[in-house]
Amino acid sequence: MKVTLESLTKVFPGRGKGASDVTAVNNFDLEIPDGTLVGLLGPSGCGKSTALNLLCGLLRPTGGRILFGEDDVTALPPEARGVGMVFQNYALYPHLNVMQNIIFPLQNLKGKDKMTRAQMEEKAREVAKLVLIDTLMDRKPSELSGGQQQRVAIARALVKTPRILLLDEPLSNLDARLRLQTREEIRRIQRATGVTTVFVTHDQEEAMSISDVIVVMRDGVLQQQGKPQEVYDDPANLFVASFLGTPPINLFEGRIENERLYIGSDSPLAAKGLKDGKVTVGVRPEGFVPTKDGALSVTLTQVEVMGRDVTLICENPAARKRIRAIVSAEEAGGELGELRFDLKPHKTLIFDENGARLRPEV
Repeated sequence: MKVTLESLTKVFPGRGKGASDVTAVNNFDLEIPDGTLVGLLGPSGCGKSTALNLLCGLLRPTGGRILFGEDDVTALPPEARGVGMVFQNYALYPHLNVMQNIIFPLQNLKGKDKMTRAQMEEKAREVAKLVLIDTLMDRKPSELSGGQQQRVAIARALVKTPRILLLDEPLSNLDARLRLQTREEIRRIQRATGVTTVFVTHDQEEAMSISDVIVVMRDGVLQQQGKPQEVYDDPANLFVASFLGTPPINLFEGRIENERLYIGSDSPLAAKGLKDGKVTVGVRPEGFVPTKDGALSVTLTQVEVMGRDVTLICENPAARKRIRAIVSAEEAGGELGELRFDLKPHKTLIFDENGARLRPEV
């Protein structure tokens, strides 16, 4: 099912005397192709959960439209939209066992969609097998691990064959190892069902690892959308570049002079076609190449050996924070002190004083 958001806006009225209205989602346009897993990504307060609640019908938009396929569902209640919702806290009924939790949405079906008890249980077993909990059907939620509870919540959302599956921070309550395993399972389940899925998270590693497309939001405004690797490699602005990446991008105060990029007194790259002026320079951690006569001078203060890769922690007067450069173990030297780098052009990004991306001519 294709999903289209057209100029979607949600404004919450201010609370208290003199309080200003809050625009949580601002003129949001997005098209989600049928069968796609989209990661809606951004820091806390960026509007991603509000957008999800608008999609499922828990909130009514202040303006704009929501279409499922060709159907305008903007004014429809949640139960009429055909969505499956998985909440952050799972929202399982503690007094019901797994089977009863899964079939609960089917018990409210009416008319031609109404099912017998046997049909409901058969459907529940099918989705339970899909999410690998078919041996746990008699257990109560208190007898399940966090990962198993998450699978029950997903099964309950899938059992009524939703047109759209919505996941709101579904992994935040799991430990690191279980999060890794569960996100892989979410991707497997989505591929097996082919249901269009919107996955909300503030964890960019989660979003990038399983999404077909990521959508980066800030203050209710869509900043950029695209395939995860493409957005990482070619961010539209400084916010997107800074938000994506672990370790984060290294930022320097720089300037353009005579079509050369300068960081302090060093000039590591050409900047053909760019006007003279102050800029912010971002270098991905993997964008540094240690060389004896490198164009950028730094002071190496610490070496972190990670096995295959080594992180060199350095300082430079123009850097906003300490620099983290990831190099192979073969490239890393062990002596602290002065070190020089060349910069990989495709891993070095230039932004103007407002954070907009500047692109030198090739």
